[in-house]
Amino acid sequence: MTTRVVIAEDEAIIRLDLRETLEEEGYEVVGDCGRGDEAVALVKKMIPDVVILDIKMPVMTGLEAAKLITETKICPVVMLTAFSQREIIEQARDAGALAYLVKPFQKSDLVPAIELAIARFAEMQSLSGEVAALGAQLEIRKLVDRAKGILLDKYAMNENDAFTYIQKLAMTERVKMGEIAQRIISGEIHP
Repeated sequence: MTTRVVIAEDEAIIRLDLRETLEEEGYEVVGDCGRGDEAVALVKKMIPDVVILDIKMPVMTGLEAAKLITETKICPVVMLTAFSQREIIEQARDAGALAYLVKPFQKSDLVPAIELAIARFAEMQSLSGEVAALGAQLEIRKLVDRAKGILLDKYAMNENDAFTYIQKLAMTERVKMGEIAQRIISGEIHP
């Protein structure tokens, strides 16, 4: 499957050169523009695999656009700029850029930057999913612990018996232990 790219570069000649280079390398350029605000709109509309943003653009800078795009988590951002000062690189990093290219760029630098950004983005998405799953598991565990506490206090069960009760009831009713725990906490279930 072809990697889809949006380009935002205010200098038309560089934008055209970048488009040609990307297409020669097998990428599909699904949109290009010369302003940061247009880039944000294009990314939301086209849902590309990666966006390449120049830092200095009219109306909205590439840094501002990068921040908005990374907040939506639609795609990774590659920054393209003539500036290589540490402060600007740090601003790009803080805006969420996953790769940084300095103009004039070489074709041999462009492809690795894009592929690295895409790989990092995929890793971040995966980690984000794992964190969400762990958070959900922690919430269920808290519910089960609260329900066990109720069973210990009100029904004089020991901790092992309380856990086994919740587990068996969940299996019998074919629901998750968190649901049984919630029902014990709300008072719906009385052993």
